[in-house]
Amino acid sequence: MSIWRYADRFSSVAPEFRVTLGEGQTPLVRSRRLGPSVGLNHLYFKLESCNPSGSYKDRFAACAISHMRAAGQTRCVATTSGNTGAALAAYCAAAEISCHIAVLETAPIGKLQQMMAYGARISRVRRFGIDPQVTVEVFETLQRLGQREDTALQVSAFAHSPLGMSGVRTIAFELVEQLPDGIDYVFTQAGGGGMTLAVADGFIDLHRQQRVGYLPSVACVQPEGNNTIAGPLRDGAAGGQAVQCTTQISGLQVASVIDGDETIAACRATGGSGYLVSDACVWQVQKRLAREEGIFCEPAGATAIAGAIQAASEGAIDRDAVVVALVTGSGFKDPATIERMNADRQCELIDAKDLEGFAD
Repeated sequence: MSIWRYADRFSSVAPEFRVTLGEGQTPLVRSRRLGPSVGLNHLYFKLESCNPSGSYKDRFAACAISHMRAAGQTRCVATTSGNTGAALAAYCAAAEISCHIAVLETAPIGKLQQMMAYGARISRVRRFGIDPQVTVEVFETLQRLGQREDTALQVSAFAHSPLGMSGVRTIAFELVEQLPDGIDYVFTQAGGGGMTLAVADGFIDLHRQQRVGYLPSVACVQPEGNNTIAGPLRDGAAGGQAVQCTTQISGLQVASVIDGDETIAACRATGGSGYLVSDACVWQVQKRLAREEGIFCEPAGATAIAGAIQAASEGAIDRDAVVVALVTGSGFKDPATIERMNADRQCELIDAKDLEGFAD
């Protein structure tokens, strides 16, 4: 099973060029404790952290690299805050395509190590992802490099890689199968907005084609320190805004608008709104997910749930509404945040004779 079971809905790649590592068909689990504790009786978590490289970006990479194979391209040039690079590096390795990645300065060591393990050549770029001007300069350079005949630029954004991003729409396709009685709200986190746009567009297309008789509200959640989309969406603005990024949530540090304008329009078409959450709130939810639900995710993966909790506290969601929040990346991606989470725990070294009182 993979995203290619929906190939007729999102891709024109011939079967012989398709690359898969088994991405997609990720679990949907119902909240046992966290949801009911905040007044959400039907909160579900879509565990995108269960994808082969540990994040939803595998849906993008599978589609993007398959298109490269079909075009006979042998060199992938990319930019990433971490998860895109890990996914592309994995699928490039599977497809025998060389992979060259410009990485945000703040990318966690876990993600860097993963990219290098797959054989990618990576370079961290000072101020990339923090300063809008530096971010623009990086994209302009990569776009020039991507124009070589044997090369493709892959960025997990519709503005740069629409063919690859079409694979992310499969999240919506899976959700309507997993919850056949309907969904009221889907909460997604955003850096540049590509995933939120893909999910919203996926539902809009399904509704337009009369494959489903409802259209869930797709909400966009961002850290307060990267308010490019969520605030403008909530405030009724027509488009996104560039910011000086101050959030410490890895993966959501995207200072420029990228897919912001289109994301705002798509979310608004579903009746969805925007939510801003503090870094501290995200870290708290990350910890609660592990200790109350058994879900081990990186901070970015907890951000959508933080937004759903905020919406519930504001009275924006009925307690019996069916709510889905996307958990987008594994906790193994960001070791430093796991150390923070475990600051109140210790792993002591004991002798065998001391085990007698171990379970007291």
